Amino acid sequence: MAGKVRLIEAAVRDIATGSGVTVVEPGNLYECELGDGVFVGPFCEVQRGVTIGARTRVQSHSFVCELVTIGADCFIGHGVMFVNDRFSGGGPARGDTSKWEATVIGDRVSIGSNATIMPVTICDDVVIGAGSVVTKSIDVPGSYAGNPARLLRRA
Repeated sequence: MAGKVRLIEAAVRDIATGSGVTVVEPGNLYECELGDGVFVGPFCEVQRGVTIGARTRVQSHSFVCELVTIGADCFIGHGVMFVNDRFSGGGPARGDTSKWEATVIGDRVSIGSNATIMPVTICDDVVIGAGSVVTKSIDVPGSYAGNPARLLRRA
């Protein structure tokens, strides 16, 4: 059985940027805002409504979904995944965006490669270890790691 394929090409479109922004192709960035001096590496997706603060670096293969705000002077490692749907009903929200939740990342936050960030708030001056899963908001500056991420030491 043959059918039509709906092809949507990856693109950088409809973004607001400050000065000195670098985006390495290929990537998929749309309807988002990038502050001065932001760097986005290859194979990243940054979805609509995302705001990334000045001088923040997003490394390759990262996914930044809708409802995410990232502060200034942050580092997002390779393969970091942001999540806005907790599957609270036992599965995906399936288009019911009212079930999605926001994530807010403060300034000077470093997130190690392959970390997963659930819908949370992370205060300024936090380091998240590689491979960590952040399931709860963080309001104390310091270093966190593990699954779920726990405080290792205060800043």
